Amino acid sequence: MKKRNFETKIITGLLTAGMILSLTACGSSSNDSYGISDLMDADYAVASKEAAASEVSAEGGFGMTEGYDSAGNAQDTSTTVPEETAATADRKLIKTVNMDVETREYDKLLSAVENKVTELGGYIESLDAYNGSTYYSYRSTRNANLTIRIPKDRLEEFQNTVSELGNVTSRSENVQDVTLTYVDLQSHRDALQTEQERLLQLLEQAESIEDIITIEQRLSDVRYQLESMESQLRSYDNQVDYSTVYLYIDEVEVYTPVEEETTWERISAGFMDSLKSIGEGIKEAAIWFVIHIPYLMIWAIVIVIIVLILKKIKKRTKRIRAEEQKKFAEEEARMQKTLQNTAENTAENAVATQNSNE
Repeated sequence: MKKRNFETKIITGLLTAGMILSLTACGSSSNDSYGISDLMDADYAVASKEAAASEVSAEGGFGMTEGYDSAGNAQDTSTTVPEETAATADRKLIKTVNMDVETREYDKLLSAVENKVTELGGYIESLDAYNGSTYYSYRSTRNANLTIRIPKDRLEEFQNTVSELGNVTSRSENVQDVTLTYVDLQSHRDALQTEQERLLQLLEQAESIEDIITIEQRLSDVRYQLESMESQLRSYDNQVDYSTVYLYIDEVEVYTPVEEETTWERISAGFMDSLKSIGEGIKEAAIWFVIHIPYLMIWAIVIVIIVLILKKIKKRTKRIRAEEQKKFAEEEARMQKTLQNTAENTAENAVATQNSNE
């Protein structure tokens, strides 16, 4: 019985060894049959996992159980930084501010804003100024639209300065959190960098022309994607580090009240506005008259000439009509005289005929 058990153990051991050798041989032949494309895909998958894992760890351990390290061992968290504070510090926030400001000293405010932007280390991205070539409400209007980039830690200081220099009628602030997008871009970039290094190693080891062409094509794609990722990350960094302020400056004579007025204040303000409008209207009418005197003189001369021509035409027409009436009267008198002479001759002939018959 013991002999049979011993033989059974020997046979089992031989069979196990044979299976191990068989699996090893199969694995070796399978690896030998991998092409360069399979190696590239495998390397890229491994690189992606490694980069994602390192990025998650760097960003505060997203996905890990609180109180445990990467190996799953318990750790003391009594001296660690609070998660909310760390998360807030690491967040990528894009701030955008819209401000509408009124001023009675347009040039002074515009110059002060430009100087303040330079002082805070920012810059004016665009400036669209209108210097008031038309009139509105009896005054020349000037305004400006500015797009300003201010360092994020100096944004509040800039807003306070603008509020002190002018009358802020409207202000809005928008915050966009791009942390997840930024982290995804970083992970993808790191994976591409790892793949690029592995491709360079494979390129040195490649022997056939086909493998070299395949690796170079993939390397070109990776480099293009890397440049795109770097460009997007730089764009996000700029938007995060420099807040955007859209500032509209409007020149006014009277500030718009920012607080609600009482009924009496509204009546008083409306009455004074009406008186002011009447005065402005009279002043503008006088200014218009003085400005247009040359045109008025030209029109006066033209009108006088037209009146004289019309009078001359009327006078000539009356003279012609009088002459025609005179001629008509003379012709009528001549015809009457002729008829009278004819009647007298007829009567004389009748008398003469009667005498001769007797």
